[in-house]
Amino acid sequence: MIQETQQRRPMEAIQKFVDLPLPVEVELDRKRMAVREILDLAAGAVLKMTRSAGENIDIRVGGVLMGFGEIVILEDNMGVRITDFHEEE
Repeated sequence: MIQETQQRRPMEAIQKFVDLPLPVEVELDRKRMAVREILDLAAGAVLKMTRSAGENIDIRVGGVLMGFGEIVILEDNMGVRITDFHEEE
């Protein structure tokens, strides 16, 4: 016997949660630095990162990797174009 929630389509099953705010984070890269290095930073300092321009960036929702994207420029703003969704194996 199939339960009622299994018979409903996925969007119907989560309908009561659609207005729940979740933090969306776009992660360009991560870097480990010593406290001394952080204290030596000044306005205009550039941090060298390991990713190259054009590489996919991580998109996390609620701290969980959900997909990948690329940076795009929209007039005077920066945005992220979703290029792929992360699928667990």
